[in-house]
Amino acid sequence: MMSDLCSHVVESDYAVSQDYDCIAQATGPVASNHDKDERTELTQKSIQAEDKQTDCLLETESVSEHSVPQTATEQLTVMPPHEQVEPSPSSSSSSSFEIVDMDPLKQLYEPVYPHWFYCRKLDSRDTWVPFSRGDSQKLEEAFLSGQDPNKIVVATDGGRFDVYLGQRMRFPVYWEQAATEVRRCSWFYKGDKDSRYIPYTEDFSERLEEAYMIALTLNEWKMRIELSSSEMVILHNPKLMVHYQPLGISDEWASSPAENSRQRTVKRAIESISVEIPPDEPSQIDHLMFMIHGIGPACDLRFRSIIHCVNDFRSASLNLLQTHFKKAQGELKIGRVEFLPVNWHSVLHGDATGVDKDIQRITLPSIGRLRNFTNETLLDLFFYNSPTYCQTIVDTVASEMNQLYVIFQQRNPEFQGGVSVVGHSLGSLILFDLLTNQKDSSKSDNRSEKAKSRNPCTEEAIQTLPEVLQELGLSEYSNVLQKEKVDLEALRLCTELDLKELGVPLGPRKKILSFVKSKKNRKTCTVNPVQHSAQEYEENATLDSVQLTISQTTEEKEDRDLLQPLLSSSVSTVDYEYFDVGIGQVSINYPRLLFKPDAFFAFGSPIGMFLTVRGLKRIDPNYSFPTCKSFFNIYHPFDPVAYRIEPMILPDTEIEPMLIPHHKGRKRMHLELKESLTRMSADIKNNVLGSLRNAWQSFTRFQIPALPPQTDCDATMPPQPELEKERKAEVRRVVEDTVSTKEKEEMDIKVGMLNGGRRIDYVLQEKPIESFNEYLFALQSHLCYWESEDTALLLLKEIYQNLGIILEHVQ
Repeated sequence: MMSDLCSHVVESDYAVSQDYDCIAQATGPVASNHDKDERTELTQKSIQAEDKQTDCLLETESVSEHSVPQTATEQLTVMPPHEQVEPSPSSSSSSSFEIVDMDPLKQLYEPVYPHWFYCRKLDSRDTWVPFSRGDSQKLEEAFLSGQDPNKIVVATDGGRFDVYLGQRMRFPVYWEQAATEVRRCSWFYKGDKDSRYIPYTEDFSERLEEAYMIALTLNEWKMRIELSSSEMVILHNPKLMVHYQPLGISDEWASSPAENSRQRTVKRAIESISVEIPPDEPSQIDHLMFMIHGIGPACDLRFRSIIHCVNDFRSASLNLLQTHFKKAQGELKIGRVEFLPVNWHSVLHGDATGVDKDIQRITLPSIGRLRNFTNETLLDLFFYNSPTYCQTIVDTVASEMNQLYVIFQQRNPEFQGGVSVVGHSLGSLILFDLLTNQKDSSKSDNRSEKAKSRNPCTEEAIQTLPEVLQELGLSEYSNVLQKEKVDLEALRLCTELDLKELGVPLGPRKKILSFVKSKKNRKTCTVNPVQHSAQEYEENATLDSVQLTISQTTEEKEDRDLLQPLLSSSVSTVDYEYFDVGIGQVSINYPRLLFKPDAFFAFGSPIGMFLTVRGLKRIDPNYSFPTCKSFFNIYHPFDPVAYRIEPMILPDTEIEPMLIPHHKGRKRMHLELKESLTRMSADIKNNVLGSLRNAWQSFTRFQIPALPPQTDCDATMPPQPELEKERKAEVRRVVEDTVSTKEKEEMDIKVGMLNGGRRIDYVLQEKPIESFNEYLFALQSHLCYWESEDTALLLLKEIYQNLGIILEHVQ
């Protein structure tokens, strides 16, 4: 025992001298005499400390000779081989025999509390984003629950994502997107070129935490944790921990790891790094909103998808709820609004339709990028006007919204709020046509009776297929058609090729096709119940008397499963000869929605232009959507795609659109300055014209005596300057009253029933920089709605106003 202690003292002395030699090499090639004296003095002190320790061990040797196994204190001092400080003998001996009083040091170490992160692609790079504190706590509780992690699924991000704990993967619930990695993080590093801290893997974080605990407990630092033969992490002290990563070229003469490696700063716990933790979302959902994109796969100038744009819009709405509905949110009267994206572009351009391959075969090889951009974006307008692909687009939008609505109801069974829809660009036109052709069950009976009473072309009785064939003298083909389960509706969809494949000869085929054509021509009477001359139709064409689209929903169409995914058969052949006469829109079947929207918001919408091109000159003031009671047309003043709706309802009235207030209150300063200058110029113009008029009258009037006789009436009249002052004051008073009551009068104007008698057109305020050149910001103006806080605030105001929650004014 004594020999071991002596060797321990010698080895300790050697280790101390070796450490100081390393320090001397790091500080410089030549050491001063003062440094040598100081090193000798410190070496002597260390030897004295070892002697005292040896005496202490000799006193306790007899007591510990027959003791049982190692205590917990001794077990802490024994480190695994991969976590030893140095592989030299000095380090192993000191770690084996050194005894430290652990009672006061145990309180210094506190286990790290991990925070959960997920990986996200940002600018083609992996970026680790923290969960909110509430979601991280739920994940940590599930991790520590002791259950099988492969069977644990935790809902995060307001229920829009599910985290499969065993796989450490995060999957979206409402849309298709690649799964992302999830990590339980407690240790982080950041290099010189990194903009944010990156978490270590869970296994290596545990190694770092164990080494940190031992170093802090024993107060032994400069511990090395090897990652590979040339990569390591050194714990210098609690405040300085460095990750050394080898460079591309190794240097055998390097005396320290820092000379031949890149250094990364290492931090412990999320509190020690600068990272923005997103706030927790309220669990209560007051309203559900579906957002449909326009043409192309990208929705903004950064070429992001509808999913990312809706995420930004949702974040903006959450911030506005905290600032503009702070009191109601503090009293727990409101929760939040859930925004869900609806993507139809991927289905249209997917493998099911094959349209991209067909277009690519006929695309010229020149200016490839521009042609690809045209094929992916601008062609969507033509696809929607195509009878073949219009049905695909409408079916996709309706089925996606219905499917999302069912999933949302299943995951939120306590939800009792309303549903609204938002459409941007072409998406607003799709929603407009879809909502126009919905059926209100409460009004369908009354409307059908009215249609029958005023439609002279209504069939007296519904015929069956055998009756039709008997009428045409083709009863012998009844069994052939019934064998293939062809009813009257299926017969109307059959082409000449289909009848030929069934074995129907040429003569009977022509009779059947002629009957089908005559039936379809009769249906045009339902499109235009009162058809007069073409000139009278153009003068009286309204949205009430002319349906925007021809809805041919049958019982089979209503009974089919609305949530069935679209198959390749959704793109069917269309006989262009049999189109119904309407206002330009093709005849397709419009699916029924499983909900009745409370409001329809159109962003940068070309609805007015499309209705005009279809031949509609005026919308009847009494017209409204069958199942939606509110409609808002929101646009930017420089948006080249946006058109107004109110002039189609009130063509003889010129009214300005409603100005959307800034989310911080009032108007923008440059707009107020512009209005002030406009009023000032008008006043100057009136004064100049008045002065010229008075001067002209003074030249043209008759000569009068210089001193006319003064009468009693003239004596009572006030001097001319006083009359001029009174006139100017009256004009100023009238102008001020006009400006103050202008907005109130605009609000009181009733613009039909499309929005329940309220205003429809709402215009955003342009930014000061946009007012310098409106052409330069035209494209950006069409894509600005996703990040517009003014637009988000208008939606929240309309939603919560129906719930009795008033918007708070923010100074």
